[in-house]
Order: sequence, then structure tokens, then C-alpha cells
Amino acid sequence: MPVHKCALLADPQGYGWEFAKGISQELKKGNNGFELNKIDIKRFKDGEIKPKIELNVRKRNCYFIHNPNSRPADWFLELCLINQGLKKSSAQEIINVFPYLKFSRQDRKDESRVPISASVVADVISLYADRVLTIDFHNSSIDGFYTVPVDNLSSYPVVIKHLKENHPKILENLVIMSTDAGGAPRAKAFAKKLGITEVAVGYKSRERANEVESFKILGDIKDKNVFIVDDMVDTGGTLIKACEYAKNAGALKTYGYCTHGLFTEGVKKVTDCFDLFFVGDTLKLPETPGKNVEIISFIPLFAEAIYRTSEGESLSELFN
Repeated sequence: MPVHKCALLADPQGYGWEFAKGISQELKKGNNGFELNKIDIKRFKDGEIKPKIELNVRKRNCYFIHNPNSRPADWFLELCLINQGLKKSSAQEIINVFPYLKFSRQDRKDESRVPISASVVADVISLYADRVLTIDFHNSSIDGFYTVPVDNLSSYPVVIKHLKENHPKILENLVIMSTDAGGAPRAKAFAKKLGITEVAVGYKSRERANEVESFKILGDIKDKNVFIVDDMVDTGGTLIKACEYAKNAGALKTYGYCTHGLFTEGVKKVTDCFDLFFVGDTLKLPETPGKNVEIISFIPLFAEAIYRTSEGESLSELFN
């Protein structure tokens, strides 16, 4: 597939542009000429928006890198209109690239008279786009909502490489811990990549969203280093509770990792209780983090995935 038939597209007014610019720079290192192009979004006084794709995209494979830091309602509307604009402009293939896929937490009907919002997003994407590229779904079963191919990248190989190269001592006497039962497969997968057999699981109960009522840990973590993994952190209540309970249960040191850092009540509130906390760059953090926070970049991973997609090469090889 000729490289000049591919185009990177993003709105220059948000973090998506910064993320897309990084991808473009990574691709240029390998002399892969993916030029980054603007999508201008005109905003009317009454709140309506009108996106315009500056590049002629006819017969091009278009990688639309969406701004992960947009307000959810704006994110969804921009997604709908830009995808339709690309379709109407005769793009050959439309690939939606999501550093963070919003609404993915709403992946089931957990009470009466509520939508399965992740399914709604999938329906709208499938209407116009041809493929989705993202990282660390909240629930891997979300893939089933889509009628188009979905490439859900795993962040763990990048994180493990970072730990081995920069913090090898963390990997000594280590237990991988999930904050809840739903994340246990995630923790087990992480441990397997590290060659670790010991996994602990937290069990929480809530009365309402973002408020953890009680917490228990299944697994032996006494006199061990505990590495708590999760796909995302919102208010961070669960992570804080998990960290506190791990310390009370005799953990030597506590480390944390999440792919997507929303930190809606601040970064330091969550990370200050950890000896060291790692977070992906899929979202721009709401504040400058403390010295015990390290940001792991997934821009090179996305760049490689985009190149492999354009060339028809395997993505699974990235994680073997």
C-alpha cells in the first residue's frame, strides 16, 4: 500500500493534536511519510459545531486520531460528524484511533432503564468507520459490540519493558494485584508477561459510583512488594483503598499503574499514597504530577500499529 495514500488527521485545538504529532514524528523516523493534517472545527454561538477536513482525502486511508481530553458529549458529537465528513469525502478507509475510548465503562445494563452506552458508541462508529485502533479496553468483550474490525492494543509489554530498563528492583519479590475481581484477568495477564505466578485480588463494595464502602484482599502480600494494576483511574477511590489495605496487610512497598489517568479529583490525591505510580500518556493529566509519578508513553506503540495496519502486517507480533 503506497504510503502517500495514508493520512493522519486530528483537531489542532486539543491533546489529540499533541498525541497525533508524536505519532507523526515517530513514523517519520522510519521514513514513513504520514503527514499530519488538520480538521478545523468551527463553533457557532449557539453551540453547534461544523468540522472541516482540510486535506483532500479522496481514495486515502485516513487515520482520525480523536482528542481523548474532550468533554464526553463533545467527543461523541465530533466523532459522529467527522466520520460522516470523511465518508462523504470519499475516503477509501476510515480508521478511528482512540488513545482513550470514552463511554467504555458503560458496557452492560447494570440497572433498569439505562442504555448500554459502549454499544451505542460502537453502533455509531460502525456506521461510518472501517476500523478502530485503541488501547486497553475497560472490558475486552466490548469488541463484540462492533461490526467493524477492532485492534485493542495491550499496554503491558511497553510497561514491562519500562520497568525492566528503569526499575529492575521493583520486579524483585513482587506480587501483582488487581483492585477488583473484574480486573483479575488483567492482573494475571500482566503477571504472566513478567513470569510471576503470585496474584492478589481486591474485593470492593459500593453504595454508589466512585464511593468504595469496604475492601478486602484475597492473596498473600505480607513482606512483599505489591504492584497494583488497573486500566483507568477516575477519582481514584478504589486505588487509594487498595493501596492503604495493602500497606495494612504488610506490603513492603506499593506501586501502581493505570493506562488511562482521568484523575477527576486530582493526581496527587491518588498517587501520594504510593511509593511510585506509573500512568500512560493516553490522556493529558489535569495537573503536574509529583516526583513519585512516571508517565509512560504509548505514542511509539500507536505509531508502529498504524504503520503495520497500513502495510497489512500483523499487530499480534507486537505482543509476543
